[in-house]
Amino acid sequence: MSNSKKLAVAALFVAIAVALSSFSIPVGAARAFPIQHMINILSAVMLGPIYGVLVAFVTAIIRVSIGTGTLLAFPGSMIGALLAALLYRKSESLYAAFLGEVIGTGIFGALAAYPVAALLMSREAALFAFIIPFSISSLVGAGLGLMGVSILKKKGILADKPIR
Repeated sequence: MSNSKKLAVAALFVAIAVALSSFSIPVGAARAFPIQHMINILSAVMLGPIYGVLVAFVTAIIRVSIGTGTLLAFPGSMIGALLAALLYRKSESLYAAFLGEVIGTGIFGALAAYPVAALLMSREAALFAFIIPFSISSLVGAGLGLMGVSILKKKGILADKPIR
């Protein structure tokens, strides 16, 4: 896929995520947004790590600026997108992308959210406070992404080989 096509698909993913961002669920200082995790899986498979992280980053910027997200959108979504794409690229397995998203967001992103909450948002939070909400959100969203990619592959819309 050419860079211009990748950019167009990335912009489409950002638009979908932003359009659906009003469906986020407040969970303490965070806003659970399973759609972002679904988009991360689609980006991991279709676009790779660089564009996947950029989609997560741009979506987070827009969500924070329009008030449908918090600063916690940055560490969780970006780390999850990166790990999902790297594991998918290495293994070409959708299940590896799923695990990358859940572990990247649910554990690493949740731990990275602690200093963001404490220092940038002036919120008191325990170090492990975000693991459960981030994990639940990423499990649901990555599951949706897994189903979406599977459907696209079965319909012949998405090639079996990953995009390099």
